[in-house]
Amino acid sequence: MALAYVARYATSSAKLERYLARKLRERGWAENLPPPDISALVDRYVELGYIDDEAFARAKSGSLMRRGYGNRRVDQELGQAGISSTIREDVRAGEAEQRHAALALARKRRFGPFARDPSDRDRREKHIAAMLRAGHSLDSAREMVDAASEQAALEWAHELDEELHDED
Repeated sequence: MALAYVARYATSSAKLERYLARKLRERGWAENLPPPDISALVDRYVELGYIDDEAFARAKSGSLMRRGYGNRRVDQELGQAGISSTIREDVRAGEAEQRHAALALARKRRFGPFARDPSDRDRREKHIAAMLRAGHSLDSAREMVDAASEQAALEWAHELDEELHDED
């Protein structure tokens, strides 16, 4: 069951452990048998390379950032997946990537200059609140929502691109 799960889904060691424990509870475990050592099985899969928490965290983080989520929300998702704080810190996006994520969210949800009616300031607070819930900082949310035009939002997002390329 564990092998089928790992083969089908990208997962972390903690998620696999929770899955196996839940399946054992659901299906019942014979009372006369000793409980299986789920931790040892998960450790063995990590040893074999079937599970790699850092690779999972990088993939999940990148996916969430491309969808427009900010660092705080990405960190929350990775924490729920059982990823350690040191790995979460290692995969945390830099300022340039965060700006691109804010731009992606603003485009997707039509915030700020991407709104159907950019002059409608009544929605400003709602747009900022949505960006905060998506994990962006207040400064980034304000910068994106208050951008004078789509071009200004693009320029702000791409301002730090050299920093992004220097890391590669």
